[in-house]
Amino acid sequence: MADVNRGNRPLSPHLSIYRPQLNSITSIFVRITGNGLIVGALLVVWWLVAAASGAASFDTIDGLMTSILGDLVMTLSVLALWYHTLGGLRHLIWDTGHGLDMETSDKMGWVMIIGSVVLTLLTVIVI
Repeated sequence: MADVNRGNRPLSPHLSIYRPQLNSITSIFVRITGNGLIVGALLVVWWLVAAASGAASFDTIDGLMTSILGDLVMTLSVLALWYHTLGGLRHLIWDTGHGLDMETSDKMGWVMIIGSVVLTLLTVIVI
């Protein structure tokens, strides 16, 4: 049966007219950091496999991991790990039915952003 009201229904908001909110942006970045963590994990696995394979293999990946690029990638991986962890904690709080109002939700979004930067700096300084 054909949908006779198809042309009369409103269209969904498009990205060009939709104003991004803090919650939507932080949610998108939780997904992005989750995928980015896969890359960091693969580098660590590559490093461990190379360490078990022999000196020549290890020297190649160790040179990459200890370079400025490697330091940058690993530091961004730590940032992604903290951000993703704080995002997971926020979702656990939401799953209990708490913090769903806009004010609290926005505060938790800022805690995720600022907290991940502070925790990354603490991690880099301590390690």
